[in-house]
Amino acid sequence: MDYSFQIITQEQAEHIAYNWKYDGEFAFYDLTADEEDLAEFIDGEQRGNSTYAVLHHGEMIGFYTFNVLNESTIDIGLGMHPNLTGKGKGEAFTKAGVDFSITRYAPENLTLSVAAFNNRAIKVYKKVGFVPIGTFIQETNGSRYEFIKMNYSLSKRG
Repeated sequence: MDYSFQIITQEQAEHIAYNWKYDGEFAFYDLTADEEDLAEFIDGEQRGNSTYAVLHHGEMIGFYTFNVLNESTIDIGLGMHPNLTGKGKGEAFTKAGVDFSITRYAPENLTLSVAAFNNRAIKVYKKVGFVPIGTFIQETNGSRYEFIKMNYSLSKRG
């Protein structure tokens, strides 16, 4: 698939934050479910230039946030349009984000965190080459949840 990445606009960020609603247990990922996450996502200063809208044929289909942890590691956050999840598009979307981060940042490692209940995403991330490296508990959405930290090592890929 052909994806393009552009720094997200305020209008795009607000559209995602207030209009993208996921079904069932995946409503956990609605940005309005956690006040801190919402505030950070819609505040242009906090968001900075690290969040990108992902376009496919001119339509916004997702977003990526790239946080530089150190000179060798980028932590990524991502979201796909709710209408596209569960339809076999996650692997290509994730690969596009990995490829973009390699081109833009040239890291040795990429990390991401995923809710432990989200087996669908975990399966996709493993297919792309991420491996679980640990778990942690985080307070979010008014409760405590287990997350899995995953790593994608570029130094082992040559």
